[in-house]
Amino acid sequence: MPGADRIEPALERVMREAAPLWKDGKVADYIPQLGGVRADQFGLAICCADGRRFETGGSRTAFSIQSISKLFALAMLVRTVGEEAWQMIGRAGTHAGFNSLGWLENENGRPFNPFVNAGALVVTDKLMQRMAQALIGLLQFIRDAAGDQEIDVDFSVSDSERASCDRNAAIAHLLRNYGSIQGSVDALLDTYCQQCAIAMSPFNLATAGLIFANDGCDFLGRRILESNTANRINALLSVAGMYDAAGEFAFRVGLPAKSGVGGGILAIAPGKMAICVWSPPLDAQGNSVAGLRALEILSEELGCRFFRPGGRGGPRRVWRRAAA
Repeated sequence: MPGADRIEPALERVMREAAPLWKDGKVADYIPQLGGVRADQFGLAICCADGRRFETGGSRTAFSIQSISKLFALAMLVRTVGEEAWQMIGRAGTHAGFNSLGWLENENGRPFNPFVNAGALVVTDKLMQRMAQALIGLLQFIRDAAGDQEIDVDFSVSDSERASCDRNAAIAHLLRNYGSIQGSVDALLDTYCQQCAIAMSPFNLATAGLIFANDGCDFLGRRILESNTANRINALLSVAGMYDAAGEFAFRVGLPAKSGVGGGILAIAPGKMAICVWSPPLDAQGNSVAGLRALEILSEELGCRFFRPGGRGGPRRVWRRAAA
């Protein structure tokens, strides 16, 4: 486990070399409310499996987590349904854009994986078929994992997203045509847009992400997921969490990770730490430009790039609650 004498200088290098790269990207504006986000913001937080935490920049600034929510929705589905959940979703890499729909016909309506929009819509639909209030259940799952009961949906973002979600509506209708979703398309889109508009800080997300780095145990050492579930989700993140940039990300950074068009990236170093970095301007694949470079620096400086299978021993004693 890297010591503070390595992590703190690494964060200084991140602020020097990565944070200024916001100028090289473009804030997502296909969701109008996100288009107005200030571009020059940057925050990063690390939660270690041994209880230490580190922060820099705007680590306590809440932002729209967008597709990072797909990771928690998948975890909740597996926790709710069990092994059957893995038969409901594909587990292949992403061979097209995250919001592409042309390939769905060739796949007979079965999404590649749970992280492209089509797959995430299927996951959310499955939750809605099994829970009376799926969004409330997901929010509570995230609040508990993050240790913050104030986390909520930013309805200004969800309303903006819902009003401009024609492509996701097309994907959802095609999925329903193939029988991949069972519920109302309108109700599904309402829930999905609100799910994506959950607002969290890098500190919140790194804390919540610890369940994937710590064999399924949260910051209080409570078992939230089975160890095997956390490992399988990390494997899926490795091949699909960064969409069609997953191969390049694995080569340069070497960590399971999930990005969102709000500018956040949650990266997992199994057995070591969860890292969340946030910078709104994106590259052509929809990933944060400064965030990608920050994770590359941390991987290089901290030596945490190699995937370490979990499942050995019981939950570690983690986290001493930080002062607000």
